[in-house]
Amino acid sequence: MESTERSWRTDALCRDTDPDELFVRGADQNRAKIVCMGCPVRTECLAEALDSRISFGIWGGMTERERRALLRRRPDVTSWAELLESAKRDFAGAAVS
Repeated sequence: MESTERSWRTDALCRDTDPDELFVRGADQNRAKIVCMGCPVRTECLAEALDSRISFGIWGGMTERERRALLRRRPDVTSWAELLESAKRDFAGAAVS
């Protein structure tokens, strides 16, 4: 798992961004989320934050408040990585059809 984690982090658009820009509050969060738009590993990043219950910062284009709300709405999910990867595959398959 660690090698997979390293590989998605290597491809993240924010890898060269000052981390302080992703751990902000209020209106600054909307600006920070822009970094995530179009990121090739946004799904993997979000899954990491959800599965690890990361409390702070912008991850996968979601704020901590948005992630907490999602976790409350879906307490049945045992692996966000599996769920999001499956959804990503299904979407890609539907887009090709």
